[in-house]
Amino acid sequence: MQTHPEVLDVPFVDLRPANSAVKQRVLARIGETLDKGDFINGEAVREFEVRFAELVGRKHCVGVSSGLDALRLGLLASGLTPGAQVIVPAATFAATLEAVLQAGGTPVLVDVGEEDYGLDVAQATAAAAAGATYVMPVHLYGQMADMRALVSMAEGHGLRIIEDACQAHGATRDGIVSGGSGAAAALSFYPSKNLGAIGDAGALVTDNDELAARGRALRQHGETYKYHHEYVGYTARLDTIQALVLLEKLPFLEEWNRQRRAAAAFYSAGLSGIDGLGLPTEAAGSESVWHLYVVRVASPERLAEFLYARGIHTGRHYPEAVHLAPAYRALGYAPGDFPVAETLAREVLSLPLFPGITEGQLERVCEAVTDYFKAG
Repeated sequence: MQTHPEVLDVPFVDLRPANSAVKQRVLARIGETLDKGDFINGEAVREFEVRFAELVGRKHCVGVSSGLDALRLGLLASGLTPGAQVIVPAATFAATLEAVLQAGGTPVLVDVGEEDYGLDVAQATAAAAAGATYVMPVHLYGQMADMRALVSMAEGHGLRIIEDACQAHGATRDGIVSGGSGAAAALSFYPSKNLGAIGDAGALVTDNDELAARGRALRQHGETYKYHHEYVGYTARLDTIQALVLLEKLPFLEEWNRQRRAAAAFYSAGLSGIDGLGLPTEAAGSESVWHLYVVRVASPERLAEFLYARGIHTGRHYPEAVHLAPAYRALGYAPGDFPVAETLAREVLSLPLFPGITEGQLERVCEAVTDYFKAG
């Protein structure tokens, strides 16, 4: 690895442009919260839940402490029984599998499609026929999986859908909004997400009154009212301070997603036609929110080192296929089981992309990537 440049001209993620838009108002509201002392389940939590539910087009939003909590509590609140099979994609972040296992389910992995990196519908259908009772689509990198086909498949086989929409705030496909399908959906507000807090945070959204009520209980020690514990629960609440940050950022989400789309379009135009470089595609009917701009290359580590020497930071999402990770060996999968997901893990490299990235920064990345391939 090259020596770390003193000045990183193009960071992989720079949260400052987005945070500066809300900084003064957030600081003022934090001061108000300090005065009021409503740090747990405060007024801002309830206000955010109402407004975010409206954004997603759902009846209920349950604020929780992370995307993982939203996934796990979504499964539990929807009635997952011990050992129930949950179809998940082989190309995803580990939290998808963690949630299933922590909720007591059994992950059943299937491969993903080359076009959108979402669940392969044909393979998911086969898994459903073999006994799965849940399906957890993941909208990887900000592009939605084929929810129209997956909803049809789930309805035909009696499966419950819990969407992992943690990377796709505001994305649409075929007129369907990310987080708007199935029994419930989970979202993450990790700081670098399209809508990010200043710490960990998440939300569970649903139209089901009972599921929402159970989710609210599970996030707070299983209480249906104070000191009455209906369920074995968790400490998984959305902090008031995180909720107020999200409230201040929410009006900017559409514009920030527009900036991400513009940056992605710049990359796609500036990097087109380079032999040996695979660019991301959008499935027909999709409007991705480009949480990540992920290219594919035979030697991503070498390209990353080349760019690093030019003052450009990159990321790998994700360099290890989850079914081959030590934590999940007990599931019994082996190399070669999911060829698309395994090829992705070997080839992916994420380029800098964030609201506020400048045209000059984008040009530097395009020039450096072009130079790498020119150099052979």
